[in-house]
Amino acid sequence: MFVVMLTYQRPLAEIDALMRRHVAWLKRNYASGLFIASGRRVPRVGGVILARSGDAAALQAALAEDPFVAHGAARFELIEFTPSMTAAGAEALKSL
Repeated sequence: MFVVMLTYQRPLAEIDALMRRHVAWLKRNYASGLFIASGRRVPRVGGVILARSGDAAALQAALAEDPFVAHGAARFELIEFTPSMTAAGAEALKSL
């Protein structure tokens, strides 16, 4: 599994102007099965995406297509990890 940490590089007004395209990009990656969960960081300095394990290069290519990244409005950090413990009811995360 991967944790993707997005950090904004531009003012929020520029982020908001790209938001509709960013959400469409998120939806495409959910539909493909790549993304598991996503949301804003608090405070609003970026976002977090949980992505399925697999090919890190393919994930990086998908992330490069994010309108935030493509327009230089955000950068990402990719963290790969293998869940070894989960809360009750979340055991499926171990196989993603």
